[in-house]
Amino acid sequence: MIFKLEDVTVYFPYDNIYPEQYSYMLELKRALDAKGHCLLEMPTGTGKTIALLALITSYVLSKPENPVKLIYCTRTVHEMEKTLAELKLLHNYQTRHLGPAAKILAIGLSSRKNLCVNSRVLAAENRDSVDAACRKRTASWVRALAAENPNIETCEFFENYEKAASAAVLPPGVYTLQDLRAFGKQQGWCPYFLARHMVQFSNVVVYSYQYLLDPKVAGIISKEMQKESVVVFDEAHNIDNVCIEALSVSVRRQTLEGATRNLSRINQEIERFKATDAGRLRAEYNRLVEGLALRGNLPIADAWLSNPALPSDILKEAVPGNIRRAEHFLHVLRRLVQYLRGRLETENVEKEGPVSFVASITAHAGIDQKTLRFCYERLHSLMLTLEITDTDEFLHIQTICDFATLVGTYTRGFSIIIEPFDERMPHIPDPVLQLSCHDASLAIKPVFDRFQSVVITSGTLSPIDLYPRLLNFHPVVSRSFKMSLTRDCICPMVLTRGSDQLPVSTKFDMRSDPGVARNYGKLLVEMVSIVPDGIVCFFVSYSYMDEIIATWNDSGILKEIMQHKLVFIETQDVVETTLALDNYRKACDCGRGAVFFSVARGKVAEGIDFDRHYGRLVIMFGVPFQYTLSKILLARLEYLRDTFQIKEGDFLTFDALRQAAQCVGRVIRSKADYGMMIFADKRYSRHDKRSKLPGWILSHLRDAHLNLSTDMALHIAREFLRKMAQPYDKAGSIGRKTLLSQADLEKMTNDGSINEMLY
Repeated sequence: MIFKLEDVTVYFPYDNIYPEQYSYMLELKRALDAKGHCLLEMPTGTGKTIALLALITSYVLSKPENPVKLIYCTRTVHEMEKTLAELKLLHNYQTRHLGPAAKILAIGLSSRKNLCVNSRVLAAENRDSVDAACRKRTASWVRALAAENPNIETCEFFENYEKAASAAVLPPGVYTLQDLRAFGKQQGWCPYFLARHMVQFSNVVVYSYQYLLDPKVAGIISKEMQKESVVVFDEAHNIDNVCIEALSVSVRRQTLEGATRNLSRINQEIERFKATDAGRLRAEYNRLVEGLALRGNLPIADAWLSNPALPSDILKEAVPGNIRRAEHFLHVLRRLVQYLRGRLETENVEKEGPVSFVASITAHAGIDQKTLRFCYERLHSLMLTLEITDTDEFLHIQTICDFATLVGTYTRGFSIIIEPFDERMPHIPDPVLQLSCHDASLAIKPVFDRFQSVVITSGTLSPIDLYPRLLNFHPVVSRSFKMSLTRDCICPMVLTRGSDQLPVSTKFDMRSDPGVARNYGKLLVEMVSIVPDGIVCFFVSYSYMDEIIATWNDSGILKEIMQHKLVFIETQDVVETTLALDNYRKACDCGRGAVFFSVARGKVAEGIDFDRHYGRLVIMFGVPFQYTLSKILLARLEYLRDTFQIKEGDFLTFDALRQAAQCVGRVIRSKADYGMMIFADKRYSRHDKRSKLPGWILSHLRDAHLNLSTDMALHIAREFLRKMAQPYDKAGSIGRKTLLSQADLEKMTNDGSINEMLY
């Protein structure tokens, strides 16, 4: 359908549109007009992605005088592929109506591991090894040697791509990762470097969060992006954690041992160069004296990771004199590694700010703050001078230099925490030194400053007013949308006690109470006997899940569950979990029915959908709080309290409930779907906890369902399933239309009733 939205003609590839999609587009358009940032919470399963893509591409078509680029960030490769498939459908629809004028170039960009077509490079097992295998064949010095010695292996795809030079371009179209690989094979060009080159010319780029938020990667990939871009962070409920991880580094004993090995290897290389090509080391020294840290623009295949500090915090001056000589720099790194090794020998937990930590390094190892700041740049320069290609071998020394650069650069928003062992396993010594960032706004600030509009959107952004404070920005639009339904197909319930009227909760003091485990087990036994197909259960942690399942197994509850449905369990092993999910789906498909045990904050809770018969009921056992004795979490809470005036309790509750909402939201993936959600913990009945759930769940949570026991919940579930089995009208009646056709929209716009529908 094609309709007018104020002054923009929107091309939407489906015959009908949901009212919330229409209002979502309207709010998004207002943010684009105002050239500001926005926060939009839209329920799962209401077509958020297509509404976003349709509006932004139509907006660009309506206003050709200021072309806007769309940078769409997703969390996983699977989501990236889904977004590009949706965009392909939309693009075909637009070109059918507008002809060649609507043609755009849209590409997905991922790591070499997902884009490489050279079978010998792909034989490496992990991402870092694939990167190194690629560098061994494409680095400029390797190719220079290969020109003289034909026995040295290069990559024919990269060679062909380089030969084609400016002729190596992608014709307009929408390219998924699969399409890029196919195009690369057909032309004989390297798809990874082709995609990297085409990023600056394309209208739409879809890639991972890290490519924009992690300064090490963003410095290489995203520095060419123009200011007139709209950046979209999809599924962004955990964006603050992504920002914090981008600037945090942890150092273990293995890291220090690896770094020592790396330094010996670099020392051998320096000695070798001194004997064979001393001029090169001297040239590097002279270049550093003049203050040119790197030789102008590097060839694309040589570029390594960028500086771990944010662009605005990097000193634009020459490398300090005491580390210009390669051997002097090695001495400095050796002293730093020795100092860190001494700090890891501690018996007690230690916490320090960056300023006192740097003062201690200066006192004990004689390395000052400025030298620390330049560690990363200097290592980068040295690796290039020594022509080192197997970068995967040097990850340890890279980590140490990351750590040094960040400690030397930042004085606020970070702390250094040294723990001699994991508190949950105190008998196993595993010392770790962590530089942890507490301020999520640091990593995302360059994105807000640089691009004209940033859209943060997800199905769970409640309470929506906390995000601007956590990320320290001012959105021009901040809105949470409800779900328009013709029937109440979501049935949330809060279960506070078992059938014996004993309260249930995963509070620390009640957790090991056998009565709680028994009541949780009885609840599941009752539910498996009446709910058809698939049931998903989420626990608060792996250890709690293991404990409960063991208890159920001993008391025979698990056997009772197995009489009705098969049981599958998520483990920390990705392959095992994938296999369990596959078999779970098979069991649901063939009518045997199954129960899937999973963990909040795990892989399954974040990215797997249990739509239709794969999830008719989700049970959230307990409130998924973070491990509250974690030293890193305590330091972050203290920082949030002092800097942003966010109370500890508020943040912990907000964090636990966004995870709970994320878990139960897996069950509804479209409006024709239906499912029940049981929050099994007495704490959910308190208003301060419950009110932090997303509006689209709260609007279906009746007062009568707030304080249930197992037998009452069973009665409600029976009634609900009976009601859902009745035929229903998908488009809705006149008063409550949930599917609007083009004619409906025109009629409502003309008689002004569109505003009533929106608000």
